[in-house]
Amino acid sequence: MSVIIPAYNEAKRITPTIKDIVKYLDIIAPKEYEVLIVLDGSKDNTLDIVTGLAKQYKAIRIIHNTVNRGKGAVVRQGILESVGDYVLFMDADNSTHIQELDAMLPVLKEGIQVVIGSRDIKGSKVAIHQARYKELLGDLGNWWIQIVLVGGIQDTQCGFKVFSGDAARRIFEKVSMQGWSFDIEVLALARYFGYTIKEMPVIWYNDNSSHVTLKDYIVVLRDTFIIKYRMIKGYYQ
Repeated sequence: MSVIIPAYNEAKRITPTIKDIVKYLDIIAPKEYEVLIVLDGSKDNTLDIVTGLAKQYKAIRIIHNTVNRGKGAVVRQGILESVGDYVLFMDADNSTHIQELDAMLPVLKEGIQVVIGSRDIKGSKVAIHQARYKELLGDLGNWWIQIVLVGGIQDTQCGFKVFSGDAARRIFEKVSMQGWSFDIEVLALARYFGYTIKEMPVIWYNDNSSHVTLKDYIVVLRDTFIIKYRMIKGYYQ
């Protein structure tokens, strides 16, 4: 198992997340996992924090980018350096806990290549809600994304997605979006390559210090069109 954690200014949030991940994986896959923390040009002391964690937990690898590149870029970087038979990327704020793998891993072992967490299907639970305007923008954005690109997927943006290792590395080799819209591109590419996607309910906890802004919502909607255009023009072949 490879777990990819993108990290931008996460000094206040990342330690409990990493400890939770290590504790869980020590039980289900002792000595058979790696945790790749990909730093995205943090301006706080995230590097010092994760360096200390890496000394404590030998499974941690740090990829240090001195310039901010965007979540999509650093998730891609981490996945392309991963070696696991299964690859998960999740958020540093622990908004979806690693324990959700209990339900997801058996599905992957049955042959499904892409399993994504969802906050919008039956069985999911939003334990801590976002601001109402963000939830409304998210709902409208997802409606748009389904119409333009990935119909039938209720929640493209949940930051908890797990893949077979081969599928992850093949998909992310072609990912070009560096910002928040990379999730949509990943799912579009998964379908393009013929992989099966299963959406599964998760418990999700909002963190009010999220880095997502109103401008980011608008950019994601624009990028949906760009991805669609690239699909039509054979950009991903």
